[in-house]
Amino acid sequence: MNDDAGAFDPGLVSSRPAAAPALMSEDFTASSLTALRHRLQAAVSGAGLVGDEGYDFVLAVHELATNAVRHGGGHGHVDLRRRDDVLICEISDHGAATGSLPVRLPAVDVAGGRGLWLAHQLSDGLLLTRGPHGVTATVTACLNPAERPPIVDGATSKPAEDSPH
Repeated sequence: MNDDAGAFDPGLVSSRPAAAPALMSEDFTASSLTALRHRLQAAVSGAGLVGDEGYDFVLAVHELATNAVRHGGGHGHVDLRRRDDVLICEISDHGAATGSLPVRLPAVDVAGGRGLWLAHQLSDGLLLTRGPHGVTATVTACLNPAERPPIVDGATSKPAEDSPH
């Protein structure tokens, strides 16, 4: 029997995969948003997401970081990770979000309010999580275009499993 606290214990095996190492992890404020965007672009390109898809993903993250500054207490944190062929970026803040977090395009006569909608349109996935310490927005991008779901009338659509060919 091994008394080493770091020894492997098969009874403690988790079905959740270990967190992927961060490609980028840093705090930001309004004054560092531009520099953050440049570092993010380099990290996203380095991970293999280039061209329009890479630019769109960076813009989605920038919109969410700007929202964190404006609505989440003036600062936030960004974590960019790669899991297999998917880039995952979490943008968190410490704001006290009240009410709903609308992911819809506001009326044309309304100033602002398009950040979440843009992030949703520019990424392969958007998840908003409200917790006791603020809001976390998670966006994803597939590095392999063949793995992206087809877009039908602005919504992602999966082919029916049972449909005859």
